[in-house]
Amino acid sequence: MGMKVNRFTSLEKSWITYDWANSVFATNIMAAIFPIYFSSVAGAAGVPGDVYWGYGTSAATAAVALAAPFLGAVGDYRGMKKKLFGFFLALGLVFTLTMALTDNWRMMLAGYVVAYIGFTGSCLFYDSFLTDVTTRNRMDRVSAWGYAMGYIGGSTIPFILSIGILLIMGMDNPMAVKASVLLTVVWWAVFSIPMLRNVKQVHFVETPRTELVRNTLRNLSGTARAILRDHGMVVFMIAYFFYIDGVNTVIHMATAYGSTLGLDSTGMILALLVTQIVAVPCSILFGRIAAKVGSIRVILVAILTYVAICLLGFLMGRMVESASAEEMAEAVRRAGTLFWVLAVMVGTVQGGIQALSRSYFGKLVPPERSSEYFGFFDIFGKYAAVLGPLLYGLMAQATGRSSLGILSIAAFFAIAFVLLTLGRRSLAETESRNRAANGENE
Repeated sequence: MGMKVNRFTSLEKSWITYDWANSVFATNIMAAIFPIYFSSVAGAAGVPGDVYWGYGTSAATAAVALAAPFLGAVGDYRGMKKKLFGFFLALGLVFTLTMALTDNWRMMLAGYVVAYIGFTGSCLFYDSFLTDVTTRNRMDRVSAWGYAMGYIGGSTIPFILSIGILLIMGMDNPMAVKASVLLTVVWWAVFSIPMLRNVKQVHFVETPRTELVRNTLRNLSGTARAILRDHGMVVFMIAYFFYIDGVNTVIHMATAYGSTLGLDSTGMILALLVTQIVAVPCSILFGRIAAKVGSIRVILVAILTYVAICLLGFLMGRMVESASAEEMAEAVRRAGTLFWVLAVMVGTVQGGIQALSRSYFGKLVPPERSSEYFGFFDIFGKYAAVLGPLLYGLMAQATGRSSLGILSIAAFFAIAFVLLTLGRRSLAETESRNRAANGENE
């Protein structure tokens, strides 16, 4: 196609920019600043903030997961993918804004749930656009750079600005948090413009509008059967179901977990800033290593790293939970230090495992049916994200120990590791068959 290997096309750059745009929501709203504020507001009302945050996250992901396959199938028709992307983007922006306009914890949680639906819905169609903006042999690199740019622009820069606002106005000042939420909305909206203006749906399925619903249901049934017949794809999607659950739960629950243990809010936020910084080169590095040794091998290494993260997170919690009144201050201090270690560990693998999962699946699907396949891919990821925070909340509430909630997440990574290891031959056969179907060399 005359494409220079070391340069991105304008379409690839526009697509990558949406990672730069939307990652501010993942950092400020999902992971770092707003969960701490929500936990404090809910706590003042006598409500366990981390538990309800987990329930809210589960509710939002369940809603998207239920609709994802149908939405994906509709998105594959001519002109529909961009419209649906724009709708969910607008939904996310509007309801994120409403979170800055209320002081009621119930309204905050409701705004977060709907905003999160908008965020994840836009990401479903954004991911499926990967097949429209690049070639299969460039997907790992483009996807990895998307996550890397997300960590630089969407996470690090506005995150630093938000930290500055909090330090200037006061960490406990509600207006400082509201200002960071407004910054999130503006950043997300402005840097979505290249995606909205330049990226077009190249691959699509033709159908008369009068046959839209009937054909959508027929295609859904056919795609489900095609996936179930492909043993390699089934293995990958089930494994993805488990390990991405763990990844998402760590993202959602990290600061809420730390707040429950009494860790300093400023320290946690700064530690998560380190996560974003470390993730930038590591995401790019993951893409390069995958090109040499294969995506699955790199994903397996990342899964083992997450098992270690969960075990250390459990030890961090037990350190505080088992401390006596005299030992508590020292236990919290040591736990805070360990939180920084965990933040660095997460940074080394978080972007890489997400980027390679997206691009690896993109290589397995027919380009003209990418939204539909990514809809099924999304339902596996989103239902897993329902189970993780829910399991954390139930374990923490039933035992009174949040450390057991975080420990339970390690089981998801262990199951995924076993599935991918035992299914290596089937995965290799699926990759080889798809290369042949698309006229590509081994």
